[in-house]
Amino acid sequence: MICSIGEFLVVKSKRGRRRYVVFDMSVQMTKEELIRAFRAKNGGDAPYVIQCIPGKAVIRCSPNEIEKVKDQMRIVDGGSESLITSGTLRTVRDKYPDLKTDNKPRT
Repeated sequence: MICSIGEFLVVKSKRGRRRYVVFDMSVQMTKEELIRAFRAKNGGDAPYVIQCIPGKAVIRCSPNEIEKVKDQMRIVDGGSESLITSGTLRTVRDKYPDLKTDNKPRT
């Protein structure tokens, strides 16, 4: 977005960078069950769950919260394992096609 000639508004400077962490889960949970488990076992604190399918979950966090999210996930599901951390959902979904959604592109 251009504010004035030669000056650009960078959204990342306002909201910060994001990372998407994919977990292989040993238990099958819905997105809502996973959020409830995070809140119950982490004192009401829950990271933002983007997607949860049987056996996998995608969680969004800031770059400095990656290890915290991994630790929280180990508390919720001791058998979970971090598979990939990426800056874009596209990369995550290209690497793991079962995480692709059938949503139509926005117009």
